[in-house]
Amino acid sequence: MKIVVGLSGGVDSSVAAYLLQQQGHEVVALFMRNWNDASVTLEDECPWIEDSNDALMVAQKLGIPFQVIDMSELYKERIVDYMFAEYEKGRTPNPDVLCNREVKFDVFMKTAMSLGADKVATGHYARVNSTFDENGKEIFHLLAGKDNNKDQSYFLCQLSQDQLSKALFPIGELTKPQVREIAKEIGLVTADKKDSQGLCFIGKVSLPQFLQQQLKPNEGEIVEIFKDSPLFSEEKPEFASKEEELEFLSRKINYKKSDGKVIGKHQGAQFFTIGQSKGLGIGGHKESCFIVSREMENNIIFVGEGSHFPGLHKKALKIDNAELHWVREDMKLQNGESMEVMSRFRYRQSLQKATLYQFENALYIEFNELQSAIAEGQFASWYIDEELIGSGVIA
Repeated sequence: MKIVVGLSGGVDSSVAAYLLQQQGHEVVALFMRNWNDASVTLEDECPWIEDSNDALMVAQKLGIPFQVIDMSELYKERIVDYMFAEYEKGRTPNPDVLCNREVKFDVFMKTAMSLGADKVATGHYARVNSTFDENGKEIFHLLAGKDNNKDQSYFLCQLSQDQLSKALFPIGELTKPQVREIAKEIGLVTADKKDSQGLCFIGKVSLPQFLQQQLKPNEGEIVEIFKDSPLFSEEKPEFASKEEELEFLSRKINYKKSDGKVIGKHQGAQFFTIGQSKGLGIGGHKESCFIVSREMENNIIFVGEGSHFPGLHKKALKIDNAELHWVREDMKLQNGESMEVMSRFRYRQSLQKATLYQFENALYIEFNELQSAIAEGQFASWYIDEELIGSGVIA
């Protein structure tokens, strides 16, 4: 097969290219240049320069063709502008999930196919395989990577059956130490290179500094809500239906300034996220204060003291049907149906036992245990055993 590898300049994609070559495939390396502005990165120069040099050296070492494609305009339009817009609305986007759906496995994949590729490979710690249903239709399965510590299936949670049909993840069966060992054995320049940090393809950035490029600072108040607030003592009402109960459990508490006490100032609610405790400049508390809500209209941040603060925890979350995505379309729930799953709504979060409930306008995820810092705009994903079967944007 002719396989185009997205060679990023890191050790994972380098070893992915090597493994495919060892399997006898015709391997072509493409480096995506997605960002040109070094002013927001914490390094001295734009990291793509070093990364593209490393990718070129790997390609030369392996003796495979190498090409750089500039996708910076598309990346800005589909990922960065989306990110700015989401933060401005008081939501918490995940640009890496979007980057995979909109860039790597869309435009990049189409570019690879136009070069005559049969498949596209990346250095993700995930796996894909397929089975056939009773009608002979091929069903593709997105599986967690074997390395539990590095599993990146969450970042691929928005991929479609069509995208998975053309995707390969050669290192999905390996652990990170095994990948580094292979890179050392064959003398790849990326063998000891640190994993990239920060935003997909941009590099290590100061997020507030990055957001301030487009979102202007705007001084507002920090209001502390107290544990004994009547907002948390209201009795759970009687519910006429399961949908009504889930709507209650997933609801956003609309705090008002009069519900608490002003304890500080901030430079813009759009620069913060739910569950954040750093960068608030609040003192005089036994425990850290965590953001429990942001009121964008009046630019107010609401905080509560301690990681067990009641306003920080929810039993359920809601996904509007328009934001729902089934990787396994054949397992899609119909109105009134439910399904037991394992779920997460952050990359590093361990999988949580939960039940999906599908209704006419939305899908709800009810967790067995209370969950901390569920934020609008995050992607929730759900699994059965090792397989990721769907995802959606939290309302």
